[in-house]
This record gives sequence, C-alpha cells and structure tokens, in this order.
Amino acid sequence: MKNKAFRIIVGSFILISLLLATYVNQNWLWFTAFIGINLIQSAFTKWCLLETILTKLGLKD
Repeated sequence: MKNKAFRIIVGSFILISLLLATYVNQNWLWFTAFIGINLIQSAFTKWCLLETILTKLGLKD
C-alpha cells in the first residue's frame, strides 16, 4: 500500500509542477528537478523522506 501511495504522490507532484510551470511560471520546473534528484538519491542511499512520512502515517508495505 505504501508503494502505491508513494507512486501516486510523486506522480501527482510531477504533473502539478509541470502544469504550474506551463501556466504560472517556468521556475516551477526546479521543483520537478528536485523530485527527480531525490528519486536518484534514494536509489543510491535507500532512504526517502516521503517513505519515512508515509510509514509514520501508518501505511504498510
């Protein structure tokens, strides 16, 4: 369940930031880049803040 919630949240953040970059200000693309960098970082370190938050909220694997 946590894995599904993680993918939904991250995907939503990316789509929202792309919409904001298109219709509000292109600086929102930095948020998209931040998400990508965090995904790469978590692949190497096996740690992700969003997973920690979801675990504390009670979501199971």
